[in-house]
Amino acid sequence: MRKLDLILLTTVTYFTITGSSYAYLDPGTGSIILQGIIGAIAGASIFARTYIIRVKAFFNRSQTSPDAAISDRDDSKE
Repeated sequence: MRKLDLILLTTVTYFTITGSSYAYLDPGTGSIILQGIIGAIAGASIFARTYIIRVKAFFNRSQTSPDAAISDRDDSKE
């Protein structure tokens, strides 16, 4: 047997034979997981919005910098 096959067989065997852990997850744990998921989605959307504005500013070859384009866009919403 090759070494990689032996490692794979050992790993699969270990995870299929282990017993129950009887772990307890309280309701607060679900809340923390949900907050993490929502935070990740919000962070990704802000990153994507900023990146798209910078790419548009690059291709438009505008005289303003991408940072100015972002602040101008935010000011127009008020």
